[in-house]
Amino acid sequence: MGTPESCKSEELCTELLQSQTGGTSTETEIETETVTQTWRLRVFRVLHWAVSLGLILAIDFLLKKAFAAASIEFPSALFGMFCIFSILIILDYTMPSAAVALEKFFQPGIMFIQRWLPLFYVPYLVVLPLSLKDIPASSAIKICLIIVGGWLATLCVTGLTAIGVRKAVKTELIDAEPMEKPSPFSSTEVWVWTGVLLISFAASLVFPTALGTRARTYLPFLLASTVLGYMIGSGLPSSVQKVFHPIIFCAASAELTAVAFGFLSKLGLDAVLGYYLTNSSSNPGAGDILMGFLGSVILSFAFSMFKQRKLVKRHAAEIFTSVIISTIFSLYSTALVGRLLALEPSLTISILPRCITVALALSIVSFFEGANASVTAATVVVTGLVGANFVQSTLDKLRLRDPIARGIATASSCHGLGTAALSAKEPEALPFCAIAYALNGIFGCILCSIPAVRQSLLAIVG
Repeated sequence: MGTPESCKSEELCTELLQSQTGGTSTETEIETETVTQTWRLRVFRVLHWAVSLGLILAIDFLLKKAFAAASIEFPSALFGMFCIFSILIILDYTMPSAAVALEKFFQPGIMFIQRWLPLFYVPYLVVLPLSLKDIPASSAIKICLIIVGGWLATLCVTGLTAIGVRKAVKTELIDAEPMEKPSPFSSTEVWVWTGVLLISFAASLVFPTALGTRARTYLPFLLASTVLGYMIGSGLPSSVQKVFHPIIFCAASAELTAVAFGFLSKLGLDAVLGYYLTNSSSNPGAGDILMGFLGSVILSFAFSMFKQRKLVKRHAAEIFTSVIISTIFSLYSTALVGRLLALEPSLTISILPRCITVALALSIVSFFEGANASVTAATVVVTGLVGANFVQSTLDKLRLRDPIARGIATASSCHGLGTAALSAKEPEALPFCAIAYALNGIFGCILCSIPAVRQSLLAIVG
């Protein structure tokens, strides 16, 4: 039996409630019952969201603790992703209904992660001025050349590989499982975050250590400025977003807020940015809170791949061959070009995983000594921005029409930001983007966890 919220008209609602109460309810009682059930449904949804997201975050936290205690260098979240995916696959073979139920249970948490995904990339981009202080201008120019040229080369290699394998296997393309899209931001959300920004900004000027430390006190308005920038950028016309991706507004909003607060408090920009990202779990800043979700992003890949398991199985040859070649090409070509351009070895190592999503790129550079994580994250984000702005037109000029090739080439060259840009206009490419987006980072992590591969990359870097 349904609920009043699922009714199509007041008449149906009335009939339903009267049938539940023996037909003796008055109009007031019916309205009260409708409101009560509506609120129950809302509370249930909030609790469902909180529990599903909380469990994902708890799994990530416990895995990190366990891997740290055991001194295991392999990314804990990646191990967790493999475990979740394996459980789902086993259940799908033994108890299909249980696998579907488990996937649906975690869906609210997964949708939250997908909705706010670009925000988790922002912190290192916001504090980029601190990272670039010690980098010579000539080195920064070389990095930019590698980013742009490397993105284009990886896009071409991956796309052409996918087309070549497609022609060889001749597998007919079938419709993918529909991918649910996150809900747009409401005006209420914008006003709430605006209020948080204004109130906490003013309070922090008057009471800079009200919450114990400056980092914790500044956290609300710095977080609100980051969130608002993303909301405003996401609400702009698509023509504007082609030139200015929402993540640009996101970073710029946080940066301008830090500049304003640094000026009014006389602390200066560098000090405020230091409180934005402290890299301390006991004294976190706004950036630390956002980056705390990076592990959950990796765990969410398990559900994305499981949802498209039939597609992965059918087009395994195209997907795995293209992604593996793309990952190898990206890592080794970056190392080689960095050496040819005489870029400092430490910086070359830092930008090796330029085409891999931030969450896993940071895990990859952790295998190498002397890498600058801030430069890594900023390079990955800038690569994504370049792809988000130019990937569609570039694929058209390369005459890559196949949705499989377009999806894999996009995700393998410019990860999540490029995926979001392409899938907004080409939803048929989204499943392949999602699969390649996850697999690209997974293969990159596995490769770089092998000592022989690391040594070969270091030998090329010099």
